[in-house]
Amino acid sequence: MHCAHFAAKRCLSCHWLDKPYTVQLNEKQQQLASLLAPFNPEPLLEPVASAEQGFRYKAKMVALGTVDEPVLGIINNQAEVVDLSDCPLYPPAFAAAFTLCKAFIRRATLTPYDIAARRGELKFILLSQSRHSGRFMLRFVLRSKNCLASIEKHLPWLLAQWPELEVCSVNLQPKAAALLEGEEEIILTEQTLLAEQLNQVPLYLTPQSFFQTQPVMAAALYQTAADWAVQLQQQQGDFSRIWDLFCGVGGFGLHLTKPAQQLTGIEIAPAAIASAQRSAAELGLSKVQFQTLDSAAFAAASAQAPDLLVVNPPRRGLGKPLCQDIVRLAPRWLLYSSCNAQTLAQDLAALTDYKLLKVQLFDMFAHSNHYEVLTLLQRRV
Repeated sequence: MHCAHFAAKRCLSCHWLDKPYTVQLNEKQQQLASLLAPFNPEPLLEPVASAEQGFRYKAKMVALGTVDEPVLGIINNQAEVVDLSDCPLYPPAFAAAFTLCKAFIRRATLTPYDIAARRGELKFILLSQSRHSGRFMLRFVLRSKNCLASIEKHLPWLLAQWPELEVCSVNLQPKAAALLEGEEEIILTEQTLLAEQLNQVPLYLTPQSFFQTQPVMAAALYQTAADWAVQLQQQQGDFSRIWDLFCGVGGFGLHLTKPAQQLTGIEIAPAAIASAQRSAAELGLSKVQFQTLDSAAFAAASAQAPDLLVVNPPRRGLGKPLCQDIVRLAPRWLLYSSCNAQTLAQDLAALTDYKLLKVQLFDMFAHSNHYEVLTLLQRRV
């Protein structure tokens, strides 16, 4: 992938872009093999490669410049303002979307926030697109409600110019700290959810729900987990009870579960649970229960284990207390999806009663040293 910003050293966010993509993928595979070597895994499966550009369907842009000449991008290490509206990581439709966002900033007089002076209102533009429908979700992160009335007044113009805009909201982040978003979300459109579909499984994204930045790779990840579960059933016999901890909008659990199986999904975000419940209903899954709870607290309070436990924790990993509860509960099978191989290795060391059977790397974040890993573990008898 060629990027003019990287070539000019204006933006080095894709810090591996100077390496050929095959070299990037090989280095990630080698790093993963080294981290997991103490656990004597079977040979690692071949990594799942990414497209080299146009793969990110979620953008997080700092609002910079002025009302008359807004910039969407970053401030780099040289304190330069860099407009990334033409970043090749995004699909082609994003460039036109960013142009409309800039026009709206001017029209609604949304003053970009100045960190040093602590003046201005607009902090970030957060933009997501459904690969399935092509529709968009746009979020304005503001310091206060001072510009809310202006956004509401001019929003009909933006919707008329941008028919693909499905959901628009304002997020309030009043703190001067470098936080991406705050707790309060004000949805301004009739539609409150952005519909996505991966492998014929409907998923619904709310403004604050977590979802992978790369839907193609997410689809491959979920489908692989489902395939491994089917193989387990064919080889080891049926299992009836599945837990999906840190379930988000239900991507893993809804892919894995058959109508006769019981699924319990646990996620701390209520909006994500509501989305997962809607998807389950559309799929006709009646033995499904999604609950708004802390995953670690749920496991700690549980006495009976599932047959298959699925976990997809944040970058910090499971942590020792949850690993200890997993060992205590002793589910026969564990599917662990990780976005941080370092914390994955720490958790595997704590899961003392489990043998690592399968490992596969999914290159969710091309041109960087980050990646996703799917593992399958079996409890030692």
